[in-house]
Amino acid sequence: MKSSSKHRYKTKASLHRSPLGTALLTVGLLSSLLPSTIQAASQVTDDIAPEAASSVTTKSLVTSKQFMVAAANPLATKAGYEVLQKGGSAIDALVAVQMMLGLVEPQSSGLGGGAFVVYYDAKTQKITTFDGRETAPQAATPELFQDATGKPLGFYNAVVGGRSVGTPGTVKLMGDLHKKYGKHSWKSLLKPAQKTAKEGFLVSPRLAGAIAKDKARLSRYPETKAYFFDENGAPLAVNTRLKNPAYAKTLKQLAKKGADSFYSGNIAKDIVKKVQGLSDNLGLLSLNDFQSYKVKERAATCLPYKQYDICGMGPPSSGAITVGQILGITQHFDLAAMGPKSAQAWQIIGDASRLAFADRGRYIADTDFVPMPQGLLDKDYLASRAKLIVPGQALTEVEAGTPEWKTPLALADDISIELPSTSHISIIDAEGNAVSVTTTIENGFGSRVMSNGFLLNNELTDFSFASFKNGYPIANRLEPGKRPRSSMSPTIVLKDGKPYLIVGSPGGSRIIGYVAKTLIAHLEWGMDIQSAINLPNMLNRFGTYDLEKGTPAESFRPSLEAMGFKVSIRDLNSGLQGIVVDSQTFRGGADPRREGIALGD
Repeated sequence: MKSSSKHRYKTKASLHRSPLGTALLTVGLLSSLLPSTIQAASQVTDDIAPEAASSVTTKSLVTSKQFMVAAANPLATKAGYEVLQKGGSAIDALVAVQMMLGLVEPQSSGLGGGAFVVYYDAKTQKITTFDGRETAPQAATPELFQDATGKPLGFYNAVVGGRSVGTPGTVKLMGDLHKKYGKHSWKSLLKPAQKTAKEGFLVSPRLAGAIAKDKARLSRYPETKAYFFDENGAPLAVNTRLKNPAYAKTLKQLAKKGADSFYSGNIAKDIVKKVQGLSDNLGLLSLNDFQSYKVKERAATCLPYKQYDICGMGPPSSGAITVGQILGITQHFDLAAMGPKSAQAWQIIGDASRLAFADRGRYIADTDFVPMPQGLLDKDYLASRAKLIVPGQALTEVEAGTPEWKTPLALADDISIELPSTSHISIIDAEGNAVSVTTTIENGFGSRVMSNGFLLNNELTDFSFASFKNGYPIANRLEPGKRPRSSMSPTIVLKDGKPYLIVGSPGGSRIIGYVAKTLIAHLEWGMDIQSAINLPNMLNRFGTYDLEKGTPAESFRPSLEAMGFKVSIRDLNSGLQGIVVDSQTFRGGADPRREGIALGD
């Protein structure tokens, strides 16, 4: 990458001209002058159990010479592989993979959701990103998830139903990318998923387990219940052949009329009617929201790291900035010498993560609506944050810092919960085009509302339910047309200006820790990509150190507790997919905690 802007995060930071936005401008105080009670405001913990762990399957490093794709389900990976095998582009393969994932892994992503894309164009040798995040309805207000007294609703009271549904972005994103970078016909790329929907597929252990776990909520609406349960009302069992003629019909229409027909025809009308017709939890989505939806191309957010540039998605995702901060802070310590078996190394990583999450909670949101500090990835700022860490001793208090900010505003710490169900796709084609995509409908099975054969998202619950705290506005509050903050961290690591590593993961706000762990394991500790993915997950966002249950990570508990950490042993079900490009050889890895695989020739 040839721009000096990679050394510092930059944003247009325009403020939405809404009454709430105007109110925010009137609060023009430096964050450093905030009362200590506000500075120390507690972070939301996101402490809802992550997606239950699937059975762990041993996976080996996959190598190839021409191309590679890694995705969360074998049928989806195969669909992308066959496109690449026929000379298709990375984006062609992405379309095929996403359409198949929406069918065979409906709990995680699909036509009713959104996605972030980091793309490297081999012809121009440039990296860019595309924002296909869902948007809040124009009729929404900051009080959408509050009761009559202003108290935030219970999380699942907000999630299940129409209230939580934002304007889907995935179909528009796939369509726009294909128009720009596709080689094969749009129609041909939808055929594999369309055929599988007609003929049926075998329900996987992970999908069957997810249905059984969410039985009560999935039973709430007739159309959803009829799809995920048998005629006796029992959750679908493993290896049940599941057909989805409604999904096949939707894909047939999209194949014939194009992606834009999703936003202007009967599909959009059906979704609006469904969302607004749920009397128990009606939503606000309108046809105007569909017709005005746009995918946004944004500059990649990059951090110089050794001989690499770590590039990812900027706001409304917090992924690249927060991963970048973790790496930028930890590189002030000799993690390579400490190695992965060092409790002190994990203490440093954990405290760096806590510092990064404090900044994330205070400052990061949709920068089309809320200005953000320009200096969050500034070298000197990260050095100052690193000085707060004492090796061998956990930080007792963590607060947001005071990075360079041309238009400082007083903001309260975020109050929002981001659930872990999502999916990740990594692809590189024969021409060297690379794409890293994290795609989601947010919570497992999203809003639990189905329309036209697919589930609708619950992305609006990624906003803070509260709008203000102690009189100060929360950056990630809900506003009409705004995109909720995300932790999705699709990443492409550049070396000498070309793709070296393509990686990402699902996992709610834990995505950031999963990706940071994998980058450190590979770039600092020399692990191959499969070993780096396999490495037990250990992460700390808000003070409690989470250690992956049933793995060697549990052995770190005494040492971390002795350093002053509170420790929790729990399932940490990442879904990492990674590809390393090394001397014209592609090496791919897929997370053993899920069902994904990597394939290439």
